[in-house]
Amino acid sequence: MTKTCAATEQFPTNLNRDLTTQELQSYHDDGAVVLRNVVPMVWIEHMRKAIQLILDNPGDASMEYTPKNSKGRYYGDFFIWLRNNDFRAFIQNSALPEIAAKVFGSERVQFFYDQLLVKEPGTREETPWHQDLPYWPVRGQDILSLWVPFDHANKQSGVVHYLKGSHKWGKKYAPSAFSKDSGFDETYAKMGLEPLPDMEALIKKHEVMCWDVEPGDIILHHPLTLHYAPGNSSKTGRRRGLALRYLGDDAVYDDRPGTFMENPKIQAILPKFSVSDGDKLPESLFPTVWPR
Repeated sequence: MTKTCAATEQFPTNLNRDLTTQELQSYHDDGAVVLRNVVPMVWIEHMRKAIQLILDNPGDASMEYTPKNSKGRYYGDFFIWLRNNDFRAFIQNSALPEIAAKVFGSERVQFFYDQLLVKEPGTREETPWHQDLPYWPVRGQDILSLWVPFDHANKQSGVVHYLKGSHKWGKKYAPSAFSKDSGFDETYAKMGLEPLPDMEALIKKHEVMCWDVEPGDIILHHPLTLHYAPGNSSKTGRRRGLALRYLGDDAVYDDRPGTFMENPKIQAILPKFSVSDGDKLPESLFPTVWPR
């Protein structure tokens, strides 16, 4: 367990406002929506310190996506909550599980995993166009990606872009590794999914959604929505983002080959667990976070 920051027992836990009908409808219709001012700044400031601890002490499954001797830094890390109590508190005790429950209309929400994605100023590396769900050993409608920015983010600094309505196409495309040296390409090839279409052609036919966001905002997106993020061409502005994944009532384990759980770096950091196709994911590693 890594060093942690100050205690969070007195931090806000409840959602500070109801989600609007329009926000919920936009998520279901468009595949992504921004929620403004739903994460209190006390959580943001606390997690900035926690993120810096992780950047200074990379985990065993962390990825440096920027090549050596190149400008900037594109850093990725997974399942941080297993070793850091600040991340654990944020994903369990903030209002984020409540938001997931409202989006799903679920009685119960499990936490799936966290993924830290940081692009420092001057980072050229893009996050390639992809869907989330093909990477994961889960299936169901009640699966949510939630992106939390800890800095002002815009097109220049690498805010995420979404292809409107692409979650409704009924397609799963082959995942893309975030770098050639990550070791994930070999794993994903086992799926045998059709490759991603010509994205330039799709972009001409469909609307691309993106929003400037501030700390306190979050972006929700469906796991089949195609999305991408440019590099961070800003000279001074960081882009620290935490992607959190939550599972609702109908989400179950999908025992198909080639998911990221088969990658040796991921397997090395996870406790052993046993689960069969179609089962709920085990509480030992994927805890219920709603109701609290």
